[in-house]
Amino acid sequence: MMHPLRRLVLVALAALVPAAAVAQQWPARPIKLIIPYPPGGQTDIISRWLADKLTPVLGQPVVPENRAGAQGSVGLQAAKNSPPDGYTFVYTNVSNISINPHIQANLPYDGLKDFATVTQLGLSVLAMVVPTSLNIRTLPEFIEHAKRNAGKVSFASFGNGSSSHVYGEMLKGAAGIEMTHVAYKGAGPAVQDIIAGHATMGIHDLASIAAGLQGGRLVALAVTGPKRWPALPNLRTFAEQGYPLDIAGWNGIQAPAGTPRPVLERMSAEINKLIQSPEGREQILKYGLLVTGTTPDEFAEIIRRDTPKWGEVIRKAGIKGD
Repeated sequence: MMHPLRRLVLVALAALVPAAAVAQQWPARPIKLIIPYPPGGQTDIISRWLADKLTPVLGQPVVPENRAGAQGSVGLQAAKNSPPDGYTFVYTNVSNISINPHIQANLPYDGLKDFATVTQLGLSVLAMVVPTSLNIRTLPEFIEHAKRNAGKVSFASFGNGSSSHVYGEMLKGAAGIEMTHVAYKGAGPAVQDIIAGHATMGIHDLASIAAGLQGGRLVALAVTGPKRWPALPNLRTFAEQGYPLDIAGWNGIQAPAGTPRPVLERMSAEINKLIQSPEGREQILKYGLLVTGTTPDEFAEIIRRDTPKWGEVIRKAGIKGD
């Protein structure tokens, strides 16, 4: 009769075999990277850069797939419902994972339970912009404009309950101004309407507003977060100008819950090599992220920490879902 201790050892070794096999064989076919927003914004741009760089490293095509709608919920639900076999990943941000649970009553996923973490890519800073045609060049000028034109000022966000929306509501409360919120299905279309003058202002990622700033069609008035952004060193933060919009957002990569741990660790390691390289840091910074890079466990802890913090911000701002 087999000794109980030997039996336990054999069971433990047997459990390790599938994981080891997965690590050696993965990837054996193309990998899908779900982008929960339409083309043109930061999420789309960075996802496609990552897919392009990961393809030769992994030896299989990494295929971006836009699945936009409901502030990322459509894409996140698609990822949640995908097989946890290591061939589906999803680009996420603080809005999808830590803000949506406090905004959407019937959210079709649980950000803490339905996804495995891969890595946090970086901290996301947003800049407040207005169309150049508005002839406003500073945040105090905008605040005065909003007070003079109560009921006529609007702000375009990249989705109801997005960080873009939350920051706009925070500014309304802190500055004592009235603004009508207009939600879009992504930063790209929202920024285009700001440039066209259909919305008075918006608070968006640097990747989405870069062309408008460089082309002289947009003016940036302030940035969120605790410190100035290296790409725009002369642009003061909201906090420096007396408005506490200093809580930082983040972007990251996740996968369906149950994805094999060796796959998560391999993908995390490969992504971190890319974004921690001098070229990667430069590119990611240009797209509006301050590179962090984490292990899967470190990213999971960040999500557990940040989700209640954003809930408190949302409650104080009085933000409600659609």
